[in-house]
Amino acid sequence: MVAPESHGRRRAWPLMFVAILLLHSLAIFLFTRGFLLTRTELDVHSHRDDQTGISPGGCSTWPRPAVDRLVIIVLDALRFDFVAPSTFFQEKQPWMDKLQVLQKLAAEEKTSARIFKALADPPTTSLQRLKALTTGGLPTFIDVGNSFGAPAIVEDNIMHQFVKNGKRVVMMGDDTWIQLYPEHFNKSYPYPSFNVKDLDTVDNGVIEHLLPSLHKNDWDILIAHFLGVDHAGHIFGVDSTPMINKLEQYNQILEDLIDTLKSLSTPGGLHENTLLLVMGDHGQTLNGDHGGGTAEEVETSLFAWSPKSPPNAVLSIFGKSSCNVDLLDFAVTVAALLGIPFPFGSIGRVNPELYALSAGTWDNHKIGASNCTQQNDLEAWMQRYAEALCVNCWQVKRYIDLYSATSVIGFRAEDLNHVADLYSKAQEHWSSALRPICPSETGSQDELKEECTSSALRMQIDAYSVFLESFAKLARSAWTEFDLWFMGIGLSLMILSISTQACMLVKLTTNRISDNDRANSSFIPKCFFAFALEFVFLLLNIFIRFGIEFGMSKQIAGPIISNDHPVSIICDIFGSSFCSNLMEIFPIISLTLVAYIILKFISYAICQRVLKYFVMYGSILSYIFVANHWASECYLFSHTKAIRETGLSFAPRLVYAIGGLSLAISALYRLFGSTDHLKTNERITSLSAAMLCSWSPTILILLGKQAWCIIKLQQKHQIELKLDTGIYIADSVSVTQWSLLAVCLFYLTGHWCTFDGLRYGAAFIGFDDFHIIRQGILLFIDTFGISHILPVISLPFIAICWHNSASKNGKAKDTTVNSLILVWGLFAPKYVFDAIGLLLTDLLVVLASLYYS
Repeated sequence: MVAPESHGRRRAWPLMFVAILLLHSLAIFLFTRGFLLTRTELDVHSHRDDQTGISPGGCSTWPRPAVDRLVIIVLDALRFDFVAPSTFFQEKQPWMDKLQVLQKLAAEEKTSARIFKALADPPTTSLQRLKALTTGGLPTFIDVGNSFGAPAIVEDNIMHQFVKNGKRVVMMGDDTWIQLYPEHFNKSYPYPSFNVKDLDTVDNGVIEHLLPSLHKNDWDILIAHFLGVDHAGHIFGVDSTPMINKLEQYNQILEDLIDTLKSLSTPGGLHENTLLLVMGDHGQTLNGDHGGGTAEEVETSLFAWSPKSPPNAVLSIFGKSSCNVDLLDFAVTVAALLGIPFPFGSIGRVNPELYALSAGTWDNHKIGASNCTQQNDLEAWMQRYAEALCVNCWQVKRYIDLYSATSVIGFRAEDLNHVADLYSKAQEHWSSALRPICPSETGSQDELKEECTSSALRMQIDAYSVFLESFAKLARSAWTEFDLWFMGIGLSLMILSISTQACMLVKLTTNRISDNDRANSSFIPKCFFAFALEFVFLLLNIFIRFGIEFGMSKQIAGPIISNDHPVSIICDIFGSSFCSNLMEIFPIISLTLVAYIILKFISYAICQRVLKYFVMYGSILSYIFVANHWASECYLFSHTKAIRETGLSFAPRLVYAIGGLSLAISALYRLFGSTDHLKTNERITSLSAAMLCSWSPTILILLGKQAWCIIKLQQKHQIELKLDTGIYIADSVSVTQWSLLAVCLFYLTGHWCTFDGLRYGAAFIGFDDFHIIRQGILLFIDTFGISHILPVISLPFIAICWHNSASKNGKAKDTTVNSLILVWGLFAPKYVFDAIGLLLTDLLVVLASLYYS
C-alpha cells in the first residue's frame, strides 16, 4: 500500500518540471529577442519615374541598358576551387580543373571572359543566399528557419524590377525560386529540391529545357539553377566520385551552352548582346556541408562571358590575372546592366569589371553622341560607369535616410553624419567631372583636356566607391547589434531557473540521505571512485576518436576506404578487398548481436506478458528491416534485386510504422494498463524498456551504418541493467557521465552544432519525395535522437540502480521516485547554452515524468 503522501509527491514533481520548462521558454524567448539581427525590412520599391534630384547632365535618370539579354546559370554550392585553375592553390585536389571550358575561355579570351571570387554573407543556406542576391541587402539570421518552406519575398528585389520594367523571365531548376517569387516568371520549369539523395532529377530537368530555350526569343532573362553538386556534397562529400562526375557533366553542359550562344551571337543574331553569368550561391566544406561562415562556405565563384570584347583602352581597368578576387554585388550590378531601377534596399556597388564586359557601356555609337566630339573608348566607359555609380550612391543614400527615420533601431548619429559627409564630398564636383567633353581649337589643348577629364572621372569614381564601401561596412556592424536589455532579462531568468533547480536537487539529495547514512558514508572512497570514472571516460574519448572520424565521413559510392582512414591499417595487412567486404558486413553482424542482447533484456525487464511479446516481436521485425536496409546499401548485395527494392524504401517505412505503433501501445498501456500489483522499480523498468525498444530502431536506421561504432557501448550498457546486480553509483558522477556520453555520441554519429551539421540525407531514408512535416520529423529524430531522446528516456535506469543499491542496505523507501527527480534535474541544466536542446530536454523530462509516474 502506497502512502497518500507518496502519491502527492508523484503528482507534484511533474508540475515542477512544467514550471521549469515555461521559465526556460520565457528566458530563451527574451534572450533571443535581443540576440537576433535587428535589420528592418522596408516595404518600399524603386520606380522608373523616381527623380534623383540631381541637375540635368549628370545622373538624373536610371542607367541606360548595357545588355539586351542575360543568361544566369546557378550551380548550387559552387566552391571557388571548382572554377579557379589549380595553379591558384598550393596543392592540386581531385575535384579541381573539372570545369575546363570556363578556365579555357578565361585564359584564351581574357578580353571577354573573366572568373571572379565572390564572398557570400553567412548564414550560407540556399534560401538566404537567393534572397540576398536578389535584394542586394544583408541576410537576416531568422530566415534560416524558413529554409524548408520559403515565404514569398516582399522586399524590393531585381525579380520585382524585372517584371515591373517589362523584362520577360524564364526559370528552370530549383523550385525555391517559385516559392520566393510565385508570380514573376513568364515560364517556369521547377523541380523539387529537398531530396539531397537525388543527384539528377533537377539537373536533368534543366538540361531538358536549357538549350531549346536559347533558340527562342520569348525571354530577356533566363535563370537555370542546378543542384547536383550541392546534393553530391551533402551525401558523398567533395572528394568523391559522384562529385567529380557531376562537375564533368556540368563542364559538358556549359560547353554546349557556350557553343550555342557563340553560334547565335553574330551581328544581328539572337544573342549579339547577351551576357552569360555562371555563378554559385555559396560554397561548401570538404564534407559537403554549408550554412556557416567558414572560408570554404562563403567563398564561391562567378564566371562572366560576353560575345564582344572591350577595346584595349577599357581593358586597362582589368587586373592582369584572368581570375580576380573581388566582392560582387549581384543585384545592383545586374540592374545597372539591364537598365532597370536598383532594388530599394540594395547596399552594394556596381562592379566595374563586370560592367565593362558589356558592350553597351563602352560602344560609343550605342551611347550616343551630343553636339560635342565623341569621347575615346576609356572616357566613354568611365563616364558611363560614373553615371551608374552616381545613381548607385543616390539610391543607397535615400535608403539610409528612410531606414534611419522609420527603423526602431537605426544608426548612430555620428555614423550617419560621417556617411552623409562622404556623400556630400562625392557630389561636390560631379557636374565638372561628368559633363561631355567639347572640342578645343588646338590639339595640345584637346590632349590636356582629355587628361584632366580622365583624372576627374577617376577621382569621382573613387569618391563614390569610398561612400558605398563605408556604408556597407557600417551596415554590417550596425545590423549585428544586440538589445542588451532583453538579453539581460533573459539571462537573469535563466540564472533564476538554474538556481531553482539547484535548490530542488539539494532538497531531494538531503531527503534521500539520512543522518545515519551521512555518518557511515566514506567521503574519500566516493571521491576516488568519481575520479576513476572520469579517467575511464577520458580513455573512452580517445578510443572513440576514430569512431568520430568514421561518423563524419560521407557515404561512399562503392567499397572504397581512403588511405588516411584508421581502417586502412587492416587493409594493409589483409588486403583492400577483404577490408572493404569486412566494412560492408560488420555493421550487420554487430546489429545481430545487439538484437540478441535486446531480446534477452526484454525477456527479463518486462513483466507484463502482452506488452513483453508485442515489444519483443516488434523489435525482432524492426531489426530485420534495419539489416535489410543496410544490406541494400552494401556493394556486396546491391545486385540482389529483392534486397535492394525492399531495403531502400519499404524496410525503413516499416521500421517507422512499428516504432510509432510501439509508442502508441506503450502510452495506452501506461494509461489503461493495471500496474498496481507491480513494485515501483518493476513498473518503471517495464515502461522504460518498452520506450527504448520503440525509439531505438528508428534512430538506428536514420543514423546509418556508422551506428555500429556505438554498438559495443550499447551492449555494455544493457548487460549492466540487470536488476540483481546491485551496482552502487555516485549520484552526480553517474548523471554527469551519462550527459557527457550523450554529447560524445552526438558527435560520434556525424552531427555538429551548426546548420551545415544537419544530416539532411537522413530525412529521405525510405522516401524519394519531399513533404515538409514528414521529412522535418525524420530530420528532428536523427538530430536529437542520440543526444536527447534516448538519454532522457534511459535515465530511469540510473534511478533503478540507485534503488537496488539502497534496497540492499534496507533503505529502499521512495528512493526510486526521488532518484528520478534527481537524475532529470541534474541532466537538464547541461543544455543551458543550447536553446533548442534545452527546451527539448525540458519537454522530454515533462513527458517522461508523466509516463513513468
